[in-house]
Amino acid sequence: MTTTIVLRRAVAASSSASRLIALRSARHQHVRTIATTAKEEEQDPQLNGYPRLPYVSRQTLPPHGWWDPQMRRNFGDPLHEEDEVLSMWGPDPAPLPPSTALRDLMIAASVFVGLGLIVKYALVPEPPAFRREYPYDGLVSDLGGLEENKARPESIGEEE
Repeated sequence: MTTTIVLRRAVAASSSASRLIALRSARHQHVRTIATTAKEEEQDPQLNGYPRLPYVSRQTLPPHGWWDPQMRRNFGDPLHEEDEVLSMWGPDPAPLPPSTALRDLMIAASVFVGLGLIVKYALVPEPPAFRREYPYDGLVSDLGGLEENKARPESIGEEE
């Protein structure tokens, strides 16, 4: 009797779990990321009955078990509409989502800047002597004032 109860509960749990998985998969079917393009469900008139193949890069497929191991294709397989992008010679698929890549970049930059600040402020020794201080606002009045010590403008026409 207890085994039948356990079996009924297991069947009920598996059916509810499968319904939950089906609902989740149906909900997430139309999610786009930055690197993907929008795929409409309507037929493209230019394909004229050509099969709609999945948008999967050949670089992500297993390396062994193909008729052509270099391009990872079997003899007679139809080419994808965007084969130039999805072939082995196309751009590499991103191994990380953009948010993870940005987070890792920010962590590396903050560590680099933090180490630079530690070197600048904590590891540089103080000078062995004090800096020279002049009286009367740094001898401004004794040297003729700020107007007298300005650089003369360069003139192109006059040469001495």
